[in-house]
Amino acid sequence: MNFWKALVGFVLASAIACGSALAGEGVLKIGRDQDSVFMDPIMVSQNADVWVLNNINAQLVRNTREATGIEPDLAESWTISADGTTYTFTLRDGLKFSDGSALKASDVKFSIERLRDGEGSVFGSMFTVISDIAVPDDRTVTFTLKEPTTPFLSILALFAAAILPESAVTGDYEGFSEKPIGAGAFRVAEWRRGDRIVLEANENYWETGLPKLAGVEWIYLPNDNTRILQFQAAEIDAMIFVPFNRIAELDADPNINVNLDPSSRMDHILINHSHKPLDDARVRQALAKGIDVGSIIKAVTFGYGTPANSYIPAGGMYYNPETPLYSKNLEEAAALLKDAGVEDLSLDFVVQAGDANYEQIAVLVQDQLGKLGVNVNIVKQEVGQTWDTIVEGTYDLSTNYWTNDVIDPDQKTGFVLNGSDADVLSYYTRYNNPKVNDLVAAARIETDENVRKGMYHDLQRMAQEDVNWLGLYYSPFRNASRSNVKDFFQNPMGRFMLETTSIQ
Repeated sequence: MNFWKALVGFVLASAIACGSALAGEGVLKIGRDQDSVFMDPIMVSQNADVWVLNNINAQLVRNTREATGIEPDLAESWTISADGTTYTFTLRDGLKFSDGSALKASDVKFSIERLRDGEGSVFGSMFTVISDIAVPDDRTVTFTLKEPTTPFLSILALFAAAILPESAVTGDYEGFSEKPIGAGAFRVAEWRRGDRIVLEANENYWETGLPKLAGVEWIYLPNDNTRILQFQAAEIDAMIFVPFNRIAELDADPNINVNLDPSSRMDHILINHSHKPLDDARVRQALAKGIDVGSIIKAVTFGYGTPANSYIPAGGMYYNPETPLYSKNLEEAAALLKDAGVEDLSLDFVVQAGDANYEQIAVLVQDQLGKLGVNVNIVKQEVGQTWDTIVEGTYDLSTNYWTNDVIDPDQKTGFVLNGSDADVLSYYTRYNNPKVNDLVAAARIETDENVRKGMYHDLQRMAQEDVNWLGLYYSPFRNASRSNVKDFFQNPMGRFMLETTSIQ
């Protein structure tokens, strides 16, 4: 009798174990430098939020793993009308959200209309080209555009275009914003602000056999040294933003893999154009000529960075390698300041405390601009506070970086250069050139490939001439994982492909 009880117990335990394996095994703990602020995809722009949302949400279409094209996600197929103004998507059969509720075409209509029209929607202007969304049945969605829009499929792959359950968002928005429901590979189990976001495998995810993990914990460890120490002690399984000066050391450890994944990352110094005299292009040009970017790259990136001559990342669609770089020339910089009537210029440089790279950049810029007679006051702030300061516009200069979310340059161009968008204010630099604004809008609808490419080349040149910000360098993503972690990969658009990651 005891034997049979033991046998039954073994069978039950095996069944449970098999069920667990199907749902994923192991919890991946990732140390990161920033905490999340929002979990509502239409309200988000910082990567700390975006990269978690990518784990829990899904869109109609998505970027391929290597971010070289667009592939189906929630939509299994689509057709485009001959005139390019009608897109009809067919949803996969039996789709569910992470709470088990059915995902229907009406949820698609609700999500995209909310993204386009919702108050405070960060990327809403990208979707105003949509004039109508029809849902003839639960699996069919038809978009009618005001005019042909070349990057339309690409922007539907944007994280902000996540499909959300209408009933959850409208029924209890406060609850949803704290513990969101999506259709991605994971769902939010717990959000401890200032500490971590705990995710668990979504058994309702549409891709069979994924995710391979039982869960993920995104742990907030803002100090580089603390993050590294916990990683080396195996208290966390992976970390992001490995400082350049620690890459070789960590990579030499046989228990650690440093992943230098190709990226669309660009580091830069934001300039607040709303603060005089930074509203004068001559002053901004003087700053660009007063900084030795080459020496900054050498000192900070240890050879892993390359000079950034354009807001479009090197290798990105329509990137123009011929866009001229600014080079250090104190004589010309001083002449520009004199011509602008500027003397005794003093600037507050807001920098993220604990970020070794950005703190070093600030010190180098302080020294270099000091030789131009410009006083740079370094203001160190906690990461979240730094972002609030940037959004509020209470800074002069601030280190920052950008990674693309979609393949087409329209998203970044509109966000960084379109001063007519009152929601994002040219990535909160307040840069506003009416000619640039008009060209941004025209490039979005241009269908001739060569003409469109020329438009983006012009935009890169104009932005560089205006010094919309101070470009620093392009660099690979710098992440690391313990050797028992497999396929910890971040694609060029910044998305961590955690659904295929495993712990052995």
